[in-house]
Amino acid sequence: MTTEVTDATFASEVLASDVPVLVDFWAEWCPPCHRIAPLLDELSAEYAGRARVVKLNADDNPLTARAYGVMSMPTLAVFSGGAVVSQVVGARPKGRLREQLDAAL
Repeated sequence: MTTEVTDATFASEVLASDVPVLVDFWAEWCPPCHRIAPLLDELSAEYAGRARVVKLNADDNPLTARAYGVMSMPTLAVFSGGAVVSQVVGARPKGRLREQLDAAL
């Protein structure tokens, strides 16, 4: 299951993580965000211990979304060592998301 992060927890949960983190910048009103949610839950289970998958509601946490230039939902960014190492905008198939994570491992 994916974990929710906020503006207040982003630094400790994502930037300070010792494993790569796939961040799903999403919004409640975004249909593609809801479509990929089950895929993200599956990836979270598959990568347990090697990488994390978290969600950040961009409407409720505008500071972090703005800081990373998120303009469209969903935006999926992989962070490693406190920095963005890859980013895609829009819903992607599970295989593409897996490639993003694998590249950061």
